[in-house]
Parts: sequence; structure tokens; C-alpha cells
Amino acid sequence: MKMQEYIDEAEKALLHTYNRYQVVLEKGDGVYLYDMEGKKYLDFVSGIAVFALGYNNKEYNDALKAQIDNVIHTSNYYYNIPAIEAAKKLKEVSGMDRVFFTNSGAEAIEGAIKAARKYAYLKDGTTDHEIIAMNHSFHGRTMGALSVTGNPHYREAFEPMIGNIRFADLNDFDSVLANVNDKTCAILLETVQGEGGLYPAEEEFLQKVRKLCDEKDILLILDEIQCGMGRTGYMYAWQKFGVKPDIMTTAKALGCGVPVGAFLMTEKVAQNSLVAGDHGTTYGGNPLACAAICKVLELFEKEKVLDNVKEVSAYLEEQLDKLVDEFDFIETRRGAGLMQGLVCNKPVGEIINKALENGLILINAGPNIIRFVPALVITKENVDEMISILRKSLV
Repeated sequence: MKMQEYIDEAEKALLHTYNRYQVVLEKGDGVYLYDMEGKKYLDFVSGIAVFALGYNNKEYNDALKAQIDNVIHTSNYYYNIPAIEAAKKLKEVSGMDRVFFTNSGAEAIEGAIKAARKYAYLKDGTTDHEIIAMNHSFHGRTMGALSVTGNPHYREAFEPMIGNIRFADLNDFDSVLANVNDKTCAILLETVQGEGGLYPAEEEFLQKVRKLCDEKDILLILDEIQCGMGRTGYMYAWQKFGVKPDIMTTAKALGCGVPVGAFLMTEKVAQNSLVAGDHGTTYGGNPLACAAICKVLELFEKEKVLDNVKEVSAYLEEQLDKLVDEFDFIETRRGAGLMQGLVCNKPVGEIINKALENGLILINAGPNIIRFVPALVITKENVDEMISILRKSLV
């Protein structure tokens, strides 16, 4: 079959919940993807911040193949070695105390919400506690995750959401304070907002929220699903400021392509929230997914991924800033590390389509922002190639 025939077949068989680009991707190597006709694309999306190590990493591939030959799945009624090793490694790099493995970021958010509500329930026996989330946030498409997503457009067709959610503004502590009451059990935010426009949380804001949570025994939940796993130059973005959460969510690059996520918590929360029977998942923490986590974390250290992010992201920022100066319709650059955006005064869909035609894969963050979330192993030469293609696509 030809590529268009595959696309036509997909439109007959798949539920149309995505407006897909008109290309069938077949294989990847390094920071490049290839369609089924052999056309090469420089990938600055990396599966939406997933393929941190690039495509076709031999050590990663071999680790998964070995685990497949051993055992893929058992169930959480039994222990398995990869899950134990993955939990230990994840605790070490995150500084958290307890891990629950999920299949996705949205499921990690669901678990974090349940843990926070159970923590509050055990304190006073009531079920009317409230969570404060942020406007313009994005936490996932499941009902709980949608309920704390601060964009009414995503929620309106699926009302009613889970109740007792209030929304404040990121980096506006007064707006958070105005929503706090004696029923507030948690404050939830992305350390760097992704879909909402590449807005990093400010250090002073995080510190004030952390202090407030400590004073009132409110749980601070940080969503590190997109901005975590090294994307900002720190394993988790909050580590730059030392503002440790009570509960943290992670996913995307955690498995570098294998669907896996996790929510983590401090020992205090673990001892006063979820117990046997409160939460579960059939596939979460299975040997294959956890073998992927183990190898990813091993390769992050071996290949000095965080050092590369810090070096190359500074160069990427410089080159993007030059485009801001060069093109009047580009208003500013925004983001952190290898999670950057160009904010334009017009829709960017046409630019992204033109870039795809020119062999560059990009994605948006809202209608007027071009988002850059490449593999964390990119080089300055890859940045130069991207800028060259993008400049042609901007005119």
C-alpha cells in the first residue's frame, strides 16, 4: 500500500480524535524520523517530550528485547525485579520516598488526586475537601485530570467534572491565597506549564506556595510529566529551586517510548493516604515497562544527559532569540531548558505544516506558539539544522 492509502484506511478505522499530519512515520534513528517513502525529518517533538534518548538507541533496545525474552507481565499480586530496581533508581534521582507505577501521565495525576483526598479524609473524616489547580494548565484527558485542567474548552463537553476544584493563576501567589480555605487539601501545578504556553513557575512563587502548604498541612502536588526527566537540565524541574513536593507525577521520557508513568510521594503522605485496596492498575509497573525505566535512568547518567541539556539549551535559546529579533510576527521566546516556545502574533499551523514539508517536525502549544521539545541528546549542529529549516518555513 502507498502512504495515502494507509492514511485513508486510518480515517476509516480510527476514531477521529486527532487532526493528524498527512504522513506515515515508519522508523527512527538518532534525532531523525523517516516516513514510509523514505523521506527524512529532523524531529524536534520527540513524541511530545518522550524520546529523550533519541531513536534506535542500541542499549535501550537490547534491554527491552532481553526483558521480552524473560517475562513481559505478571500482575501486581507478585513482586518483579525490574519494578523493584526501577523504584529504587527513581527514588534516588527524585529524592522522593514511595513510588506507584502507572501507564501514563494522566493516570499518575488520577493517583495523585486520590492520594491527596485520602490524606485529607484521614485527618477529619469528611469528603468535601478542595484542590487548587492553575489556570491554563493541562494535566490529561481522563475525568479527574480534566477536572484540574485549567482550560474550560477541554472540560465543557464533559461536565460535570469531579467537584471541589478551584483555579488560581500561576506565579500569582495572591490568587492562590484567595482560594485557600479550611477545606483545601492540595495545590496542584506544573513546574513548567506545557500546553498552556511554556510558562515556568517562578522560584519565589514556588517557595511561597511551599511555605503556605507547610503552615496549613496542605499537600503540594507538582506535575513533572512534560518538564521532568531532565528536560530543564535538572532531573526534575523543581530541583533547581529545592522546592520539594509532597506528591509528584512523572511520565513521558520516563520510559522513552514504552508507555509508563508514576506518582511519587513523601513517606509522610505514604503512611497517611493510600492503602491496600485504595488504588490499582493491571499493567502499571509491569516488568517490560520497568526494564525500560531502569535502562533510561542508567543511560541518563552514562551519557551525561543533564549536562548536555544545560549546554545545548543555552545555545537553542540564543538561536531562537535571533529569530525573535529577525521576524516581526514573533513576539517572544519562552520556556526552560529543552522545553521552549516561540510566541507569535498569528496562528502557527501553516508554519508547522511548511516545516514538515521541509523535513522538520514541530508542534504547537496553543494556536500561536511553536513548541520545541527535542530529544535531550541533540547537538548544537542539530539546532543549527533546525534553525535553517525553520527560517525557510517562516517566510
